[in-house]
Amino acid sequence: MLNKYPMWKNIMVVLIIAIGTFYAIPNLFGEDHAVQVVATRGAEVTTSTQSQVNDILASNDIAVKRSELEGGQLLVRVNNAEQQLAAKEAISEALGNKYIVALNLAPATPKWLESLGGSPMKLGLDLRGGVHFLMEVDMSEAIRKMTEGKISDFRTDLRGERIRYAGIRNTSSGIEIKFRDEENLAKAERFLKTRGNDMVFTDISSGGNYFLRATMSETYLRQIREEALQQNITTLRNRVNELGVAEPVVQRQGAERIIVELPGVQDTARAKDILGATASIEFRMVDQKADAAAIASGRVSASSEVFERRGGGQVALEKQVMLTGDHIQGAQPSFDEYSRPQVSINLDAKGGTIFSNVTKDNIGNPMATLFIEYKDNGAKNPDGSVKMDKIEEVISVATIQARLGRNFVITGLEHAEAQNLALLLRAGALIAPVSIVEERTIGPSLGQENIDNGLQAMIWGMAVVLIFMLVYYRSFGLIANLALSANLIMVVGVMSMIPGAVLTLPGIAGMVLTVGMAVDGNVLIYERIREELRNGRSVQQAIHEGYGNAFSTIADANITTFMTALILFAVGTGAVKGFAVTLMIGIATSMFTSIVGTRSIVNAVWGGKRVKKLSI
Repeated sequence: MLNKYPMWKNIMVVLIIAIGTFYAIPNLFGEDHAVQVVATRGAEVTTSTQSQVNDILASNDIAVKRSELEGGQLLVRVNNAEQQLAAKEAISEALGNKYIVALNLAPATPKWLESLGGSPMKLGLDLRGGVHFLMEVDMSEAIRKMTEGKISDFRTDLRGERIRYAGIRNTSSGIEIKFRDEENLAKAERFLKTRGNDMVFTDISSGGNYFLRATMSETYLRQIREEALQQNITTLRNRVNELGVAEPVVQRQGAERIIVELPGVQDTARAKDILGATASIEFRMVDQKADAAAIASGRVSASSEVFERRGGGQVALEKQVMLTGDHIQGAQPSFDEYSRPQVSINLDAKGGTIFSNVTKDNIGNPMATLFIEYKDNGAKNPDGSVKMDKIEEVISVATIQARLGRNFVITGLEHAEAQNLALLLRAGALIAPVSIVEERTIGPSLGQENIDNGLQAMIWGMAVVLIFMLVYYRSFGLIANLALSANLIMVVGVMSMIPGAVLTLPGIAGMVLTVGMAVDGNVLIYERIREELRNGRSVQQAIHEGYGNAFSTIADANITTFMTALILFAVGTGAVKGFAVTLMIGIATSMFTSIVGTRSIVNAVWGGKRVKKLSI
């Protein structure tokens, strides 16, 4: 029978529209201003922390809408932005530096809807939703690390050439190499000058003391600063990818600063912790000659240093670094046979060789994992840059039981710490510390007025289309309007379902464009039906031919537009990608609603009946 859908097809249409509507509903509830509290460096967020935070806010006359402790993180919802800022300051001051306190915008979706998987779509930075960080790179630390590397290279090269030297030290004027006689100084100067033009060598011998000073050339200093900035940008991008943020912005600002914008991010505290952390690890042997009394008094040999142990106590480690985190290729959190957290490490070929040789010669001896990070202490250097504190602590000490290769594990961590350390090591260590000099949760960068204008454009555009279709195509126009409304709801629903989809202001433009394109398919179908009726076809034949013959034209137009949007998504960035995503989703849903959806309604109303005249 002409123009009759089987029951399963009607059920499918209703089911798809119902699913789209369900996932679109959470967008009606808006967002709450919130403060997020996350523990770092071995601390924990517990129910006692939650009670403490609630008491702090109560003492500051800040009303709490809801306080939620989940997954080791505390989220406190307040009434407005003013209370949010006041709450952040009060909590930060009371809890200290073992906790990260960050601003957040938490969805106000009811719990029952969240439990069923409903969540609002993420909005871009220009549509009230995201976080902005301005980060500053500590170039002095980058130069210091490069200087230490040069000192190590000088020692290796001079020993390899059997040139005798008395000592190497780093001074404010440069690297100074001391020799016992003029002959070795001259040999060293000739040899080192052949190693490249990165360093400038000057003979500063006087009074029977033979010194060679090595200073970095201006060209080399500029190269170090540029590489530090670019490598940090690359590492931060890797970390953002690990966070699963869609359409992030990571770009340089000036010579020493980096802008990071995370649109639609929910876990701002974790983002701040991961992006701001300058984590690296070193593997060193434990100084077994140092007893507890010597360690407590700090009287250890010149070749050792005393470090704090995480969890309490001190340990003396040899100054010589066996292996650094630079050789780490992969890091994954896992559990041992007793369900204790650990981090599985995979080294590159060079690192594996070094580690194998070192552990082979130290079987039975204890080896320590030294965790190093830099934290902003709130002070400023004389040049105005942020002053950083270097925090070093031993996170594990283990006895080497056998020769190790490219794969091994680090133990002695809490579960959350193991996850964060694995992420940081996997994404790469920052070549120089970065400090967050500015952090803010972004509202509309173009202002609330632009948001309202974008929504009004969509509403008025849709209203004009609805009125035109209703007047011009009458009953069939009403069906097209229902399909158009369902299409808009489905676009919002699909945008909410896709984890990486972010709606930006250009994305709203894409939705407005989708409104016009969605109704275009129905116009083609309806005009074809009118043409068939004028040619003397029966009502049932006209409907059948109208939908059948117009399909190829609609498909061609939409497929070519979809391919264009796909290219925009592949080569574009930021706002262009946001527009492309919305357009592709709109094209897919509009083809479904304008062809399948309207056909289902038309078949239900007129299909298989003796109809002499259509209201079209």
